[in-house]
Amino acid sequence: MSRVFFTNLRTRPNQGLLQKLEALVLAAGLDDLPLKGSLVALKVHFGEPGNLAFLRPNYVAAVARLVKERGGLPFATDANTLYRGRRSQAADHLAAAAENGFSLLPLGCPVVIADGLRGQDYREIPVPGGVHCRSARIASAVAEADVLISLSHVKGHEQTGFGGVLKNLGMGCGSREGKLFMHSDSKPVIRDKHCVGCGACVAHCAHGAVTLGPDRIARIDEERCVGCGQCIVSCAFGAAQVVWEHSGAALGERIAEYAVAAVSGKPHLHAAFLLDISPNCDCWPFNDAPVTPNLGMMASRDPVALDQACMERIAQAPCLADSAVGSLPGEGRGMDPFHLVHPEVDWRPCLAHAERLGLGSRMHETVVLDGPAKV
Repeated sequence: MSRVFFTNLRTRPNQGLLQKLEALVLAAGLDDLPLKGSLVALKVHFGEPGNLAFLRPNYVAAVARLVKERGGLPFATDANTLYRGRRSQAADHLAAAAENGFSLLPLGCPVVIADGLRGQDYREIPVPGGVHCRSARIASAVAEADVLISLSHVKGHEQTGFGGVLKNLGMGCGSREGKLFMHSDSKPVIRDKHCVGCGACVAHCAHGAVTLGPDRIARIDEERCVGCGQCIVSCAFGAAQVVWEHSGAALGERIAEYAVAAVSGKPHLHAAFLLDISPNCDCWPFNDAPVTPNLGMMASRDPVALDQACMERIAQAPCLADSAVGSLPGEGRGMDPFHLVHPEVDWRPCLAHAERLGLGSRMHETVVLDGPAKV
């Protein structure tokens, strides 16, 4: 049974949130990692500019400091995105990261775009037992790091149910070509009766797969479509929808296989932040209201157990009014708010497949920390 460590958000003088995070990762086993002289990848989602729910860089800086104090060489990293936006190639990606506070000065460590200038720098990493792929295209900076520490903002996700540690590892560490593979079955359809011909989906498609017909109804070319989901969120009228029954489980399982490859052959540790728990991914240039209160921070050497523990804690929390969940304050306790927002999506196949592949165990015990350990 894996151990997951939890700390709440209550603070007092000389015990702020950064000190509590330091105590959390130390309790989870930071000192068991071979940090001295090692290149240590701090995998974080830099956030799309305009989205304000992403993880604050202060937390990354705190972990970077601990790594440096132990003789490690940390760098913050993320891979380029498949969709068109501010993070699809390294020049814009670095500028976007700096705009959100992820740069050398505030972090105290370099920022590296993991798969290079155009998202083509990757290493083929075997996936033993993989059902969907025998090898994964993992961004080279992650693949070549000696140690991997992930810091994940837990939130909902329109295609995977929720985005936590496995999503940050699998999708986040895949090169652009790897992301294309993971999304390749998740192709949307247009519901004609909802389409108003506004053209937002056309403008946001990076692959020229969406056009407006003479009737001003959007059409998707399945040969060009890569299933990235950009049209789904850019559509304000619910016309672009994924055929979930054909793709949801497969997408989650592919993410699990890529997560296995991301940590392959290297010591790893993971922290998850149950803060600003928004209903959708941080890849969008906006964020909706949180669906639950801020709950705390968790960490573990086991990413599967950590995701499971996060979801259990979220399900036990009350849903917030004036959020995408709707009018379920109080009564929403004990329910999965992400399933309420995205009822067609099931996050559990991803965790189950990761467990089958030996990445970790959903069985876990949670250790609640009362205060900071000595740093």
